[in-house]
Amino acid sequence: MDFIVSARKYRPQTFQSVVGQKSLTSTLKNAIQTDRLASAYLFCGPRGCGKTTCARIFAKTINCENRTADGESCGECESCRAFAEGRSMNIHELDAASNNSVDDIRGLIEKVMVPPQIGTKSVYIIDEVHMLSTQAFNAFLKTLEEPPKYAIFILATTEKHKVLPTILSRCQIYDFQRMTMQDTIDHLMGIAEKEGISAVPEAMAVIAQKADGGMRDALSIFDQVVACCGNELTYDRVIANLGILADEYFFKMTAALSRAEYKNAVVLLDEVLRTGYDAGNFMSGLSLHLRNVLMAKDSKTVELLDVSQNLKQEYQEQAQECSESFLYKALRLANDCDLNYRQAKNKRLLVELALIRICRTADEKKKLNDEELEYLWDDPDIDLWADFEILFRIKSVITPVVNNSTTGAAVQNMVAATDGSGSMATAATPSKPLKTIKQGEIIGTRLVQEQVSQVQVVSAVQVTEREAVTQEKLMSVIKEMLEKIRDQKLFYAAINNAVITLDEEVINIGVISKADLQMLSPTFKEWFKGGLRAGLHNSYLEISYFRQELSDDTKVQTESELLKDLLNDSPLFKKLFDALELELDM
Repeated sequence: MDFIVSARKYRPQTFQSVVGQKSLTSTLKNAIQTDRLASAYLFCGPRGCGKTTCARIFAKTINCENRTADGESCGECESCRAFAEGRSMNIHELDAASNNSVDDIRGLIEKVMVPPQIGTKSVYIIDEVHMLSTQAFNAFLKTLEEPPKYAIFILATTEKHKVLPTILSRCQIYDFQRMTMQDTIDHLMGIAEKEGISAVPEAMAVIAQKADGGMRDALSIFDQVVACCGNELTYDRVIANLGILADEYFFKMTAALSRAEYKNAVVLLDEVLRTGYDAGNFMSGLSLHLRNVLMAKDSKTVELLDVSQNLKQEYQEQAQECSESFLYKALRLANDCDLNYRQAKNKRLLVELALIRICRTADEKKKLNDEELEYLWDDPDIDLWADFEILFRIKSVITPVVNNSTTGAAVQNMVAATDGSGSMATAATPSKPLKTIKQGEIIGTRLVQEQVSQVQVVSAVQVTEREAVTQEKLMSVIKEMLEKIRDQKLFYAAINNAVITLDEEVINIGVISKADLQMLSPTFKEWFKGGLRAGLHNSYLEISYFRQELSDDTKVQTESELLKDLLNDSPLFKKLFDALELELDM
């Protein structure tokens, strides 16, 4: 007996047997039962999802003489038998991929003029309709819009965007969906049982993943695996035959990366490469794995995993071991490596560096310090060269840059309250003091903003008083606040170096550098405003921040002076300076 491939042998013959398109097949059955048939249909969707199969079932059911109660074809009447034997005169198929000229369409139009001899409808199925030429489409327009009452056209395509809008407007459009992982697994398990083949769901899941939503592809792969493995399909034999890396490797790699075990990660990579697996495909698979782990962290997104139930459970277990922050950064680094893989000369080194950098992101407890200068270069979130200008300009971390008598304070974490009469109560110091910002943590704007975000937000006090504010009184309050937060060097310097003026109830604060202006986050500004309102007994005060243009007679330290002070005061910066083998030109 001649072998028939599974894609043909188990092609659905009824709407009920169509896999993964339940809502669509229900609509088509209802249209037949209620006799609300359109003259033209367009079936579109990815390859192997059942477009042509549904078109044939639809055509057969329309002409069936004894349809069942649920709207299916009987399979026994003359029309159904003629269709099954390939001799039906009511159903015509045209492959537009090879018959795409104007003459082919003209020949089709001539056939349309002939009414059906048996049955009530003549159905014309045009497959791969997007392959028709523009002239052929135009020649088909009139017939498609006003066909004989007995003619029905079913167009099928994988690329709807290539079909002319004038054609689309004349059709009812049905969008077919990709097969889900579970639907494909269930269908393959049913076929394996019919064929007397012993198979496990995990093996079928590998085939379903390889098919990427196409049932025809899944059945073709199934035949290939059966030809190699015989009547017993196990997970190991299937992945070995298809050249797929076992999910176990990705789970092991993610575990090593999340624990910052870069040595284990590169050893595992070597093990993968020794099996003959491509490093680029490995990084693509790792990116997908990290995405799945991230989706598994929440019950709302876990349903987005198109994997078997057993594998979904494993993803959920690993998701509990990985932080979201690690997964975000790891996913970005893995994807960047995947994108750069083709251009890399030393591809293995590129992958190993990506794994090491992912390990670095997992080590959240590590801090920049004098003993670990290399983190400056390894941290994927720090563009050291982009921040280098700020390193030179951020001398305000150590001492004030500008000597100006009209300068004010940084921030004190002050909380003011009102008593029952609405009068101002004494400002209190919070139970949790501000975190001191260390010099070794000042690496560009990003880390500055991280430190600012740790400041406790204190809303502006609500008072009924509106005392008059003078420049002298303003500066007095600011100096008092400044003395209490001298250890907060970034905040201290930003305001202490600013030119502060009073315009009625608006306090103008002109900072001298772009870095200082960037450091003043919304959290800081709201907090500072609350402190000034409390100290000046005026809840109507507003603050305007801007960059102050310095006059020629303003005394500013030179770049050489800034750099010299940085070298003296910051061991970390000095170590970086020495590592780059730079010299100070005074």
